[in-house]
Amino acid sequence: MDSIKKEVKGEVCVITLNRPQAFNSFNREMALAFQEALDAANHDKLVRAIVIRGEGKAFCAGQDLKEVTSPELNPGFKKILDEHYGPIVKKIRTTAKPIIAAVNGVAAGAGANIALACDVVVAVENASFIQAFSAIGLIPDSGGTFFLPRLIGFQKASALAMLGDKVSAKEAEQMGMIYKAFSAEEFEEQLNTLATKLAKMPTKGLALTKAAFNQSMTNDLDAQLALESKLQIEASSTDDYHEGVSAFVEKRKPNFKGK
Repeated sequence: MDSIKKEVKGEVCVITLNRPQAFNSFNREMALAFQEALDAANHDKLVRAIVIRGEGKAFCAGQDLKEVTSPELNPGFKKILDEHYGPIVKKIRTTAKPIIAAVNGVAAGAGANIALACDVVVAVENASFIQAFSAIGLIPDSGGTFFLPRLIGFQKASALAMLGDKVSAKEAEQMGMIYKAFSAEEFEEQLNTLATKLAKMPTKGLALTKAAFNQSMTNDLDAQLALESKLQIEASSTDDYHEGVSAFVEKRKPNFKGK
């Protein structure tokens, strides 16, 4: 069974973590296949939005501990971080298309932090997020120490990282960790609506927005204002900008192409 499934539905590519027997925890094979799927979706000109989700009851339980405790299979932490999770997070942040994390169950450890690196995170109400690292003496990885304090504040992030509390999807929404939580009954419909909406938007402009947010993590105000000027000039030269303005003036629905 392939550890990653990839399906293109219209203009949306759905990438599914597919090790349900292990709660979609990562081993080396799945981590490398996931990177390949992200690259393929990024380079596919027909794809304008990406959804990441898990097969079965979980989104992703993080690292497969059976792999790291196996003398034959253990890649070692340096290889796991430098070749698995680091590249995954970088690809999520640099892919020039909006990425939705559709958290359909527990997201723990690296699984939680990979979700939080995405552009939009939605979850089913019975899902949960756990910084599971401290329970086994590790630190949050996969960008957790970078994104979590920026999403929910230093004190809350520090407490969750150290105590390893389980955070419900509703709590995650309330504290600004994720965009929205939906009931199980409406989750699929809301996810499809959101993914389709993003795919129909001026995705070139969304890519530039993503780039601006990325650099805002380290820029000072002057540098960020200069970057906004540069990217806005670029955005204003796109076909989508001209289509959006024309549609507004003509009082019609715009037809964006992502160009």
